[in-house]
Amino acid sequence: MHQRLRAIWPSLAAAVVALSLFAATPVSAQIQKAAPPAQTQSKTKLVEFEMSPFPYEGINPATGKPFINVDEAGRRGRVNARGKVLWEDETFSDQRVLLHIPRGFDIRKPAIMIVFFHGHGAAIDRDVRDRQRVADQIARSGANAVLVAPQMAVKAADSSAGIFWEQGMFAQFLNEASEQLALLHGGLGMTRIFDKMPVMLVAYSGGYLATAWCVHHGGANDRMRGVVLLDALYGELDKYERFIETSRKAFFVSAYLGSTRARNLELLRTLQERNIPVTTELGGQLRPGYVAIVPGGSGDNHTDFANRAWGTNPITELLDRMPEYRR
Repeated sequence: MHQRLRAIWPSLAAAVVALSLFAATPVSAQIQKAAPPAQTQSKTKLVEFEMSPFPYEGINPATGKPFINVDEAGRRGRVNARGKVLWEDETFSDQRVLLHIPRGFDIRKPAIMIVFFHGHGAAIDRDVRDRQRVADQIARSGANAVLVAPQMAVKAADSSAGIFWEQGMFAQFLNEASEQLALLHGGLGMTRIFDKMPVMLVAYSGGYLATAWCVHHGGANDRMRGVVLLDALYGELDKYERFIETSRKAFFVSAYLGSTRARNLELLRTLQERNIPVTTELGGQLRPGYVAIVPGGSGDNHTDFANRAWGTNPITELLDRMPEYRR
């Protein structure tokens, strides 16, 4: 058993016992009996997860070596691609996850879970919540959606995927997210309902790496409703190509500016050569199998692309293209 799973096994066992009676009735009956009414106010919280991306004790697939090393003084860290030492206690130890349930969210209606992976130099409170306003974009959309945004490398030029490099760990992360969202919503009894929600992965910039490994072998592609890359296709094209080819129940949208233009056009050519329908203009509803590789607007810039692409709030716009999840 994975060491992170062993650490939380007692709490998982307790959760199984707590849910045993709840599981004895059909889900529809559970919702009608146990679900509280729609949220009268939004709920946003930073929660420490056991199954967080970091700390990570495993292997870095890019090097085949341990992700973290110990220097002569006994301090734990790693050297990034730019030659800078990133210390574990400063960069790879924050276990917080940003959760958000918007006002009006109704668990009795079809809903979707948005998992957001931030880019370089970010902190989930300062950047994801306050600057990029990811939670606000979801609330503005009117979608019956919830947000899960894990802290990756803290304020660092690093795209490391952490536990998501390991097979099946994204599904384990979603399991804990369901428990924590249920508690935030009003009670652990709602966990099984969050467990069944489809997932939309949104990656900004350096978040592409964790996203690629999640769709590669994260164990949750059966729940995947869509993948969105916001100027984020810096690599791992093979994993994204395979996801598009094999996950025809999901949509795929990649929007780009100058830094990712070449790789987006390469992916576009590959899909066209394989006769996979792909559009270069974002339009209409995001249906299963929809694939769009589209440029950003002329006035857009990379720094603000997560909260201002095409001159608007991109996450809001994309959620508005999924009317089946209206609040």
